Amino acid sequence: MPSPPKTTDDEVIAAARKLVRRHGRDGFSMTDVAAAVGVRAPSLYGRFAHREALVTAVELTLWTELGAALARAPRHAEPIATLTELARAYRQFAKANAREYGLMFDARAERSPEGTRARAAGLAPAMPAFAALAGEANALMAARVLTPFLHGFVSMELAGAFRLGEGIDEAFEHGVATILVGLARGASAGSRARSPRPVRRPVQSHPKSGATTRVIHPRSRHLRRRPRAD
Repeated sequence: MPSPPKTTDDEVIAAARKLVRRHGRDGFSMTDVAAAVGVRAPSLYGRFAHREALVTAVELTLWTELGAALARAPRHAEPIATLTELARAYRQFAKANAREYGLMFDARAERSPEGTRARAAGLAPAMPAFAALAGEANALMAARVLTPFLHGFVSMELAGAFRLGEGIDEAFEHGVATILVGLARGASAGSRARSPRPVRRPVQSHPKSGATTRVIHPRSRHLRRRPRAD
């Protein structure tokens, strides 16, 4: 009977995540991970083909956790209020995972169907609110407008790049509100542009009596009025 494994994939991923938190993305080796879970390094390669595969596993775990954090955010009747809560939850998640957060948008991250599914699942709790705000067809577009602001803001915040005084929280709230109101106005304007406009048909009156008659135009088949002969 084969002996039970000394560790699991989840334990290896958790150990790698702790090393990312302490030393950064490039500050550890597979040997460090193996030592953290009490096995020899070669045994890890049966689970993860190389170090980058393990880093990717950590990243996908973060997307799963972000989805859970967004799912816990309060919901409101108005989509702007809901999306504001979701933006706050996003920021809180990023600050709680400051060292690992950078993996989620790392340009070196592996592109794979699994990664695409993980990202979609991570943002899924927010999509109904985006659809309510901008329309089902524009929900992804709206998410792509707000997400860069959130990522850019929290990345600067985590890097300590806001150095010109206080008011960071106020700036975040103002930025989120400005974007959401703009998206709502854009959706409203687009809806009005797509709505059919009523057609006004001129009425021709008789110069003396003012009486009119209704006739069918031979081309448009619309009803028109022309003066009735005396």
